[in-house]
Amino acid sequence: MTRLARFVSTGAMQIVLMAIALFWLLPVFVLFIQSLRSSGEIANSGWWTALANPSSLMVDNYRALLENPDIIRSFWNTVYITVPTTILVVAIAAGAAYALSWIKFRGRDTLLLIVVGLLVVPLQIALIPLARLFGDLGLFGTIPGVVLFHVGFGLPFAIFLLRNFFVGVPRELFESARVDGANDLIIFARILIPLALPAIASLTIFQFLWVWNDLLIAMVFADPASAPLTAAIQRQTRAFGQNVDVIAPGAFLQMVVPLFVFFAFQRYFVQGILGGAVKG
Repeated sequence: MTRLARFVSTGAMQIVLMAIALFWLLPVFVLFIQSLRSSGEIANSGWWTALANPSSLMVDNYRALLENPDIIRSFWNTVYITVPTTILVVAIAAGAAYALSWIKFRGRDTLLLIVVGLLVVPLQIALIPLARLFGDLGLFGTIPGVVLFHVGFGLPFAIFLLRNFFVGVPRELFESARVDGANDLIIFARILIPLALPAIASLTIFQFLWVWNDLLIAMVFADPASAPLTAAIQRQTRAFGQNVDVIAPGAFLQMVVPLFVFFAFQRYFVQGILGGAVKG
């Protein structure tokens, strides 16, 4: 173990990790290069030929994509689905995790077991029952219906993650606040939330990525007018097959926003995951 620890701490291990990272990013780089090539070049030559002739790269594919009203509508549908879902999941889960961690009430442990049990329930078994329910309620094929589905299946993991972080906060902080006259709402808003920002940021990243990149729920519960970008790109694939000059820039556009969100919150990510994993 000592030798392994020394090897990990050396520059050789860092070089290996860098090589793995570059290998993982290679498909992203290839997708970006393909998105800047014309359909004729994509059909007649490999992507690597563009590296020898950078002048052949162009932004016409992105210009045509951004002038497509269906793609623009799908992009904003993705925003309208992802942002409310992420906010609702984080807000509800934070309140529920605080209650399951620091508020004593009858049935708390049973409720926690139910939440943990819901983690292993696959969402596929709920597709048909919820489709019928949403149809009766007039929500099937709408953005609110997709949001509700994501919120319902995102809460168990969110509550579990935040609860594990919350129980690790020293009890003395809450007791001192109660002595000073603070109630649960003040303790939650002014003491717990600032301390839990790493865990909340990690949960925000997870939830945002899951919903932004979702295809299954979008294909089942959203009609073409309310479908997100993943479903719009899938329709392009089904309709044109080899239309890479449309699919590639659309897929890269789909990828840009999650990358921006991840890098914006990356300093909290590891700290929040470790805190939620080992505390409690």
